[in-house]
Amino acid sequence: MTLTPALNMTRNLELDRPAASERMPAANPMLNDNKFKLGLFSMNAEGGAAFTTVPNRWRADWTEIEKLAHIADNAGIEFFLPIARWKGYGGTTNVRGASFETLSHAAAIAAITRRIAIFSTVHVPLVHPVFAAKALATIDHVSRGRAGLNIVCGWNQDEFDMFGHHQAPHEDRYEQGREWFDILVRIFESEVPFDYRGRFYDLKQVVGAPPPIQRPRPVTLSAAFSAAGRRFAARTSDFLFTALRSLDDAMLHIAEINQLAGEAGRNIGVLTTTHVVCRETDAEATRYYEYYAGEMADTKAAEFHQSKRDKQHYGKVNPSAVKLDGRRHAGGAGSYPLVGRPERIVDEIIKIHASGFSGATLAFVNFNEELPFFVDRVLPLLQQAGLRQ
Repeated sequence: MTLTPALNMTRNLELDRPAASERMPAANPMLNDNKFKLGLFSMNAEGGAAFTTVPNRWRADWTEIEKLAHIADNAGIEFFLPIARWKGYGGTTNVRGASFETLSHAAAIAAITRRIAIFSTVHVPLVHPVFAAKALATIDHVSRGRAGLNIVCGWNQDEFDMFGHHQAPHEDRYEQGREWFDILVRIFESEVPFDYRGRFYDLKQVVGAPPPIQRPRPVTLSAAFSAAGRRFAARTSDFLFTALRSLDDAMLHIAEINQLAGEAGRNIGVLTTTHVVCRETDAEATRYYEYYAGEMADTKAAEFHQSKRDKQHYGKVNPSAVKLDGRRHAGGAGSYPLVGRPERIVDEIIKIHASGFSGATLAFVNFNEELPFFVDRVLPLLQQAGLRQ
């Protein structure tokens, strides 16, 4: 079967690198007035979110990432959200076997963009909070206040084995995460050295100047699906990043999250993740989806990833969450599919927003081939729908 992987694009959205004089401090775009925020997910890793063998799959080389950063920045996309991966998942492509580390990736993206927020995804057990505070403050200064932190407490023991670290029981991971976060914020707020003694950290005379531009800290999100993870996010984060299994149960999950945040005296936004195939017609989009996520799926890699994640993470916290269509997993690692013509994509996003979500990440088979069409055709419709300015 031969299919055109993506449409011919009619607009060049790339920007020249901004001069330092043009990059003045501005509010983090995660705090703007758009009712539904958009981000790009997993662009720092080979394959992105797709488990496919198609020749034009995302390679995540730096030249392509740099081009994508300019396209997204010029289009008004709110944020970049990379994944923190250390090993691939085998199969034909060893998807995500090559990836860029997220703190240094964020610093590099910050230096070549003007507006977009740049998250760093940080594994709590693998990155010391004193180091993380210094790195995040650096990125915040380079970006003039656009740094973001995605706190991850961990699930993939195979990766942790590379560091000689054995994961604690599930609940304890988030207890360590809470200490880690408290230390981070205290570094940002304290003007004098301090000691810290907790269950997981025993630190002496901690300092960390300069503080970040954003006060009291960079915008923070936490990816969470379990009850413990959601409690952690409600206490620490500005946004919770969670899976959308179906629109039918989304509102119940968001109501639970809002209740937890309310109990903590806070309000948080809820983001989800999607994979996108947007074409002129529904039929064309469906054919390409069936092609890359069905006929050309890297089935062994997708099955290995799904079994490992379900065994070590989702299956432990919610066994019903593991029952996903194989095409959906190959298409976007189990994220919510947005497949169809621009109007259909917008209708689905309206439903997602109506369920209570304040934004979503987007992933494509090839970001640079497909994102410009999304920008040209979908973003104006979202503006007409009142979800974006």
